[in-house]
Amino acid sequence: MNLFQLPRWIEPILYNRKRFSDLTPSEIETLRQKLQPFNRPDPEISVVIPAWNEENNIHRTLSSLAANGPHLPTEIIVINNNSTDSTQQVLDTLGVKTYVQTLQGTQHARQMGLEKARGKYHLCADSDTIYPPEWINCMIKPLMTDKRVSCVYGNYAFLPPEGQGRLGLALYELAGEMVTRLRQQGNEFVNAYGFNMGFETQKGLQSGGFRISGPRKYDNIKGSDFINESEDGRMALNLMSYGRLHRVTAKKATVFTSSRRLIDDGSIWKAFINRFRRQLENK
Repeated sequence: MNLFQLPRWIEPILYNRKRFSDLTPSEIETLRQKLQPFNRPDPEISVVIPAWNEENNIHRTLSSLAANGPHLPTEIIVINNNSTDSTQQVLDTLGVKTYVQTLQGTQHARQMGLEKARGKYHLCADSDTIYPPEWINCMIKPLMTDKRVSCVYGNYAFLPPEGQGRLGLALYELAGEMVTRLRQQGNEFVNAYGFNMGFETQKGLQSGGFRISGPRKYDNIKGSDFINESEDGRMALNLMSYGRLHRVTAKKATVFTSSRRLIDDGSIWKAFINRFRRQLENK
C-alpha cells in the first residue's frame, strides 16, 4: 500500500464523495443487490455497525463490506442509535437488517448488536469507515486457527477530507505506530478500536459485553479522545481472561476511517501531540 495515496479498490467505494440522495437509481439498486447475500438466515459471522446520523456515510461502509467475499456465511446488522436524519431511510432502501436502540450511546448500540448477532464470530465495524475486500477473512482467520486468541484488532489509516492529500495523515499514522507498539507492552487492550475488532460472540456475551460504568465523555479538547472508560477497550480487556489479543497486521486488512476528529483538533500535529501525551500519562 502506498502510504501517500488511497488504494485503487477504494475509489469506487467513495462514489465520488456523493451523498446518498445523489446516487442514481441504478447505483442504489446495484448496491442493494450486492448486500442481499449478507442477509443470511444461518450466518457464521456477524458484522455489526452502530449508526447515528450517518445518512451520507453509511452507504460507503456498506458498499465496502458488500465487496468482501467471506469464506463463511455472513450477516450485516446496523444498530440505529436514535438517528434524527435519514439514516433509517437509507438502510430501509438498501434492505439492510436494522434494529433501533433508543438508549443513546455507542456502548448501548454495540451491546444490542452483540445480543442480536447470530454468528459464531462477531466483527465490529463503524458507519464512517471503509473496509478492504479481504477484511472479513483476514480478521476471522486468527480466531478460527488459534484457540489462544480471544480478540483480534487491526490496523487503520485515515481518509483525507475532500480535495486534500494523504501526506500529513500518513505521517501521523507512522507516528501513531509508535504509540500502538508502546501499548502492546502493557495496555494492549487500548489498541482495540470498535471500528476494527473481532471475537467469538459467545465469549463476548459471557465476558460482560460492551457495558461500561458510565456515559462516555469527550476530553475538553474538541475532537480529542474519550477521557473515561470505552466500550471497545473494556470488551478487549474482559476477553483477555479467555486468551490473548492478536493484532492483524496484513495490509489487506487495513481499514480507512474518517479523519474528521483529527481535523477538529485544529491540525494533524496537534491531534497527535494530544493523543501521544495522553497515552504516556496512562502508561
